[in-house]
Amino acid sequence: MNAPLLSIRGVRKSFGPRQVLSLDVLELAVGESYVLTGENGSGKSTLLRVLAGLEKAAVDGCTFDGCPVDLANYPEWLRGAVIYVHQHPYLFRGSIRDNVAYGLKARGMSADKREVLIREAIAWAGVDALLDVPAQRLSGGEKQRVALARARALSPRLFLLDEPTANLDEAARQQTLRLIRDLCQANSTVVLACHDREIIDLPHMHRLHMSRGAIEASHPQAASA
Repeated sequence: MNAPLLSIRGVRKSFGPRQVLSLDVLELAVGESYVLTGENGSGKSTLLRVLAGLEKAAVDGCTFDGCPVDLANYPEWLRGAVIYVHQHPYLFRGSIRDNVAYGLKARGMSADKREVLIREAIAWAGVDALLDVPAQRLSGGEKQRVALARARALSPRLFLLDEPTANLDEAARQQTLRLIRDLCQANSTVVLACHDREIIDLPHMHRLHMSRGAIEASHPQAASA
């Protein structure tokens, strides 16, 4: 196993009287892929949102790449290293190109460098033919691929993907699955919450099964023949 990228301990999160996270320890290694499984309501999406800084939780301690992190005051540098992709990704009005370019512009990247990354991400996601289609007219699968392209263009250290293949028809699911396989084979750390058996069974995928807000077991997959 590679060195830890993110290590977190003592995570507690409640919505009113209902406790949705009660996590003792979680370590994510550099370049490894993890899938969170469990019933609806087991805490998978909430955990991803806490790691992404989108939900507040009580946390005893957290480090990212060896640096202490206060998740309650989520640092800006960490937002550049961690990217969350929602099950129903939000796309801005405008073109696919505008959507992929958004984060790069926000980082102040030059137009020349930005253009190279935009073209690469669009080609990678296979959405070249959709460049003239307004974002609001894209199908669910097309929106998911654009969101993954937008995330990949930012070169994060940690991808957090929430049910990326849910509610897609089979053709769209396979297209999205191809992109997920590619992300998992790259050098980024990937964490997915899903019920998709084909993702769960990917080679070298570490399965983290959640129940009542806690991780019950870790099951590293064997390499495929």
